[in-house]
Amino acid sequence: MEQAPVASVVIPCLNEVDTIGACIDSLLAQQSLAGDLEIIVVDGLSDDGTVEVLEGYAKANSQVRHIPNPDRFTPVAMNLGFNASRSEVVILLGAHAEAAPDFVKRNLQALSAHKESGCVGGVVEQVHGDATSRRIGQALTSPFGVGDARFRTGGLAGHVDTVAFGAYRKSVLDEIGGVDPSLVRNQDDELNYRLTEAGWRIWFDPRIRSTYHVRSSYRQLFRQYRQYGYWKVFVNKKHSAITTWRQTVPAAFLLAIFIALAGSASGLAPTALAWLLGLWLVGAVGSALTGGGRLLDAPGVILSFLTVHVAYGWGYWSGVLRFVILRRKPSLDSKTLTR
Repeated sequence: MEQAPVASVVIPCLNEVDTIGACIDSLLAQQSLAGDLEIIVVDGLSDDGTVEVLEGYAKANSQVRHIPNPDRFTPVAMNLGFNASRSEVVILLGAHAEAAPDFVKRNLQALSAHKESGCVGGVVEQVHGDATSRRIGQALTSPFGVGDARFRTGGLAGHVDTVAFGAYRKSVLDEIGGVDPSLVRNQDDELNYRLTEAGWRIWFDPRIRSTYHVRSSYRQLFRQYRQYGYWKVFVNKKHSAITTWRQTVPAAFLLAIFIALAGSASGLAPTALAWLLGLWLVGAVGSALTGGGRLLDAPGVILSFLTVHVAYGWGYWSGVLRFVILRRKPSLDSKTLTR
């Protein structure tokens, strides 16, 4: 009987000809594994040459296979990969990511050491292709930018509420029903929420490391985080709960600005807006200057902070209007995935 792989890595993919090769190469270079690794790329009918790259890898190495995803949505790809996997350990990885040489080994060790955890994960380090992406990356690894998400900011090992590129026990995925196929964004956050609600825990180990190529334009960043905020409300409404309180902060920030503007216009509180924006600016400047980046990058980092906070808050309130007040389903344009 054929031995099951030590782990199955599932990679949702759509038109990633420039990055998928490096992603697969990083997995084929994994060290100190007791058996074979299974690499499953779930491709959304790419038309940029990605399929040809995948076919080349599959022919050259039996560890790699690819399956089609006609629906082209990420959550569908995740479930297809989960269902096709042959290992008891299933690891999610992005097509823009590369795994450290001991990435799989560290995940397996963490799952073995923490029986209470249905998922483990580590730090996702940002890779910067140009000055803009470097500034965006600094903002996305700052607590001021993204809160206390340790998979972005790093920190001590311990239990957390979510991780990115998690390693899951397949039995736990079966238990909680896999990924919600209706979610264009926030699929892994929502999956991790259901996992913890089912009584399992999530372990963060900073020795588990991967890299991710960050977005290179503020326009893309804005669209991405607006979607994150919008779909977070959909998730919250589905569960009738705030899944993570830190993700309400940008919405509260925008609401406070609106209230301050209204007060200033009416003459009731003309200085409230100045105080609010001044406090935000102090936090943004302080974080930009102490974040370990270049001094000349500080204005771009501050702009990244503003883009993330406004976009997420705007998306969140758009979601409140559509899902909570109007009680409608997601709009068609909101299902267009941004990269």
